[in-house]
Amino acid sequence: MAAIELTGVTKQYGDVTALDDVSLSVEEGEIFGFLGPNGAGKSTTIDILLDFVRPTGGTATVLGMDAQRESLAVRQRVGVLPDGYHLYDRLTARQHVAFAIDSKGTDDDPMELLERVGIAAAADRKAGDFSKGMKQRLVLAMALVGDPEILVLDEPSTGLDPNGAREMREIIRAERDRGATVFFSSHILEQVEAVCDRVGILRDGRLVAVDTIDALRDALGTDVRLTLTVDAVTDDVTSAARAVAGVSSVQTDGDRTLSVLCTDDAKIDVLHAVEDAGGVVSDFDLEETSLEEMFAAYTVDSEGEAMMETEPVSPVGDDTEEDA
Repeated sequence: MAAIELTGVTKQYGDVTALDDVSLSVEEGEIFGFLGPNGAGKSTTIDILLDFVRPTGGTATVLGMDAQRESLAVRQRVGVLPDGYHLYDRLTARQHVAFAIDSKGTDDDPMELLERVGIAAAADRKAGDFSKGMKQRLVLAMALVGDPEILVLDEPSTGLDPNGAREMREIIRAERDRGATVFFSSHILEQVEAVCDRVGILRDGRLVAVDTIDALRDALGTDVRLTLTVDAVTDDVTSAARAVAGVSSVQTDGDRTLSVLCTDDAKIDVLHAVEDAGGVVSDFDLEETSLEEMFAAYTVDSEGEAMMETEPVSPVGDDTEEDA
């Protein structure tokens, strides 16, 4: 059974189409990253899964339950860290978590949950005194109440310093290892690449790609850059590299470095060609398409406009405030 299933989901606000016939399946136990430019429809999708808004068309199910008709049962089994959350300034961290425990009717230990997110020492401080990063951790602790089967995280790393972001990744992996499904949206692409099993990319309300990050790179057919350190860059060496099928450019940097732009399956042929031409390779480095470049290829054209009016590939700038 899929943990999350969207079938032909459309959402319109007057003349504006926020989601356009989105179909998506998220498997149980996977970490799924949801990407897209601002306004692409990520938050609307999450709101439909949690029954904060109703779709204009299509269906959404969570753990086999209709997200609209059985929304109360869904929320009992889902933990949520929303992008726009509200905390009570006069309540302590312990009181916030205790409230979440009472709401779900569980027997969790508030201190254990605060320990998991790294703010146990601030358990009796009022939330109004917390930094943005500490508030983010507190809301995550509330989301973890009851060991939810699905964690829905909307921009979970916002406000976290590098250590906090690393701890967030560790928590996400630990929840996956426990058996939970993690569905999160983020514009911090390094976080997505570090933890996700698969990603989905939204553009103007349409799902334009769903797959592993490696598979999405392969689908683009984007070249890789192979940088070779050789004993000497000669005309024979550069000519041999240029002659390899799949090579689009060859550049030299000094008299010992050769930079070759080529398809992924051509890189071994380049190495052999250079050596056959008399070059002695002492080191090499390979750069894949970065996640930023891949994301741009799926969402932005050469003039900066949204692109990719295609079917999904498979069936299926950040201001931070450090923790105080």
